[in-house]
Amino acid sequence: GLSMEVKEGEIVSIIGPSGSGKTTLLNIVGGLSRATAGIVRVGDIEVTSLNENQLTEYRRKVVGHIFQTLNLIPTLTAAENIELPMMAMKVPRSKRIERVRELLEIVGLTDRANHKPGELSGGEQQRVALAAALANDPPVILADEPTGELDTVNSKIVVEYLLKINREMGKTIIMVTHDPVVARAGDRILRIEDGVIKAALTPAQVSMKERTLSFIDQIRMRMSDLESQLKKLEEDLRAGRISGDEYFRERQKLTQTINVYREELHRLGVVS
Repeated sequence: GLSMEVKEGEIVSIIGPSGSGKTTLLNIVGGLSRATAGIVRVGDIEVTSLNENQLTEYRRKVVGHIFQTLNLIPTLTAAENIELPMMAMKVPRSKRIERVRELLEIVGLTDRANHKPGELSGGEQQRVALAAALANDPPVILADEPTGELDTVNSKIVVEYLLKINREMGKTIIMVTHDPVVARAGDRILRIEDGVIKAALTPAQVSMKERTLSFIDQIRMRMSDLESQLKKLEEDLRAGRISGDEYFRERQKLTQTINVYREELHRLGVVS
């Protein structure tokens, strides 16, 4: 089994190979999945003993989730996406508006309040998701690969905002990441394999060599995945499953992203 303790106000990074149980752990702590055995406590709350109604309240008040796949509603503005969790809690409109304004300022997006997700960059979208996670002022933030789909610059910006809410708002943050550079933002780094904590590290114990190699491997994996998507896109076009316009639009997006990663590899002295 897995045993861990996170102190109030701490940032803990969780790393490990795919399928090792990182996201499952976050989901159990966040009340999205139930543990098959053992006890989970968050503060004074024994999460494992809560019924469904209590779990709903727990998810709304105690934990804020930032998912790997953004859960922003595309038809709502940034401000409206941030306001949504408060509407579920029946917070009065005047207080919601005030809180949205405050959170947009915290994540540096005051001037993007009325923009919809499709009009924002990936980094800006993730900062909106962070603000939405903070909407009901939960003491705990659970971040599942918060920089997983971002380039190096935007990853750094999102991590800086996570550090900011930890320092200035006292939030406890548990963050899953594949990127050792991002993991170093934590006070502690836990390495999980096969559902077991194999090592507990300090940021200083993650060597520069490991960081660089892991980052290069991560970029290569993403490029390989994107190239597979390109091939599937061509197959879909030939099979008549998508139109020519759809093909060229999606191909342009994928190609641009691949080029960004290729430039990053060149910057690191790697020929892709």
